[in-house]
Amino acid sequence: MADQAMSVTPYWELTFDADGDPAARQRDRLLAGVTERKVRDLVVFAHGWNNDRSGATRLYDRFLAPVPRLAPTARIGYAGVLWPAMRFSDEPIPDFPRAVAAEAPRRPVLDKDTRHALLESFPGRAILVEQIARLLEQQPPEEAELEEFGRLVRLLVEVVAPGPQALFAADTVAEGVPQSEPEMFAGSSAAACEEFARALAGLEASGARQGFGLPNPWEGAHELLRQATYYAMKRRAGTVGERGLGRVVGQLAKAAPGVRVHLVGHSFGARLVSFALRGLPEGVRTVKSVTLLQGAFSHYAFAARLPHDARAGGVLQGQQNRVDGPLVCCHSRHDSALGTMYPLASRMAGDSRSVADLGIAALGAKWGAMGYGGVRAVPGTRAYTLAEALRAKLPASGCVNVDAAAVVRRGGPPAGAHSDILHEELARLVLAAGRIR
Repeated sequence: MADQAMSVTPYWELTFDADGDPAARQRDRLLAGVTERKVRDLVVFAHGWNNDRSGATRLYDRFLAPVPRLAPTARIGYAGVLWPAMRFSDEPIPDFPRAVAAEAPRRPVLDKDTRHALLESFPGRAILVEQIARLLEQQPPEEAELEEFGRLVRLLVEVVAPGPQALFAADTVAEGVPQSEPEMFAGSSAAACEEFARALAGLEASGARQGFGLPNPWEGAHELLRQATYYAMKRRAGTVGERGLGRVVGQLAKAAPGVRVHLVGHSFGARLVSFALRGLPEGVRTVKSVTLLQGAFSHYAFAARLPHDARAGGVLQGQQNRVDGPLVCCHSRHDSALGTMYPLASRMAGDSRSVADLGIAALGAKWGAMGYGGVRAVPGTRAYTLAEALRAKLPASGCVNVDAAAVVRRGGPPAGAHSDILHEELARLVLAAGRIR
């Protein structure tokens, strides 16, 4: 029944490949098991950046552990989505001591774990990974070498035809903006590296590390690689959500129509479960709630019209209406990964103006992320603090913004509080959104 010992039961794993194809035996065990175990509410959790199975299941175990105590009479089942994302080894993990994450060196090199993650996430491109690692290690001063670095990174993350991920390439740039590839690849790589370096220096200036002089453009190059892999994972999250999880939820609705499904996602996992709505078969109404934890995708994704372009809508416009319940978006102003680096990368994906031209505040307004400022430009969206949301009866449908800054607040630059989601209050919010008692 369960694929790994967990503190919550019954628990099933759902593994998908990069094209959204599920592990058939796991899927079939879930479809049969929910009926055998008389599950009424199924909580489906999708991780964001971590492609390590043990790390993802630890996240699910820790986050969901309070649920049986909070809803002791509910007949709840749990499913953990595993998909091929990746994590840079210097990023915090929601189940590791923060001191461990802080030990990573700041010099922009590729450590062994990050190289391994790149090789796992982009199979068949070992030579490219080694060339990228060599340039980061050597840090040659010539601008031409930064341009070569950008070329190698572009080759690393490009879509391999004729797989289905090519269909999701458009939503890896600014939602609603038709473009073949991000500006960070189409323009000057050296300029992009310098801009990322300046943004990183600005984040660190408010922390413990302060310095003088011009930022090292190779630190920006390291960030360019990170953002490029995020670009690929963002594309992949949409693929897995729509072609993978959405179809499985549809199959579950057919096999066990009485089971109420509650989708939960962190970071790019929030994007994944949102795209699953677009993949639901026509007429399926078994998704009773969606909870997005620090979602790493456009705050305009569900908008019918973009404020800066009335001719276009968000990539998921109207999909919140596929939920037979609320779509709850948790956001925090302490999430500097989404508050600074995400809008900068998104702007570089679809706009040629620099951060100096626009400023971070303006970037955030146009290119901001769900997990930093909540859902935008969707009429009727309700807003609560976390304490208010836990006291109130949440709306029966539509988008709901929940300011979770009271608990999602710990973490240093550059990520900030992006991974600070292991709080009982957020587990309670999932139950409140789904009206699970």
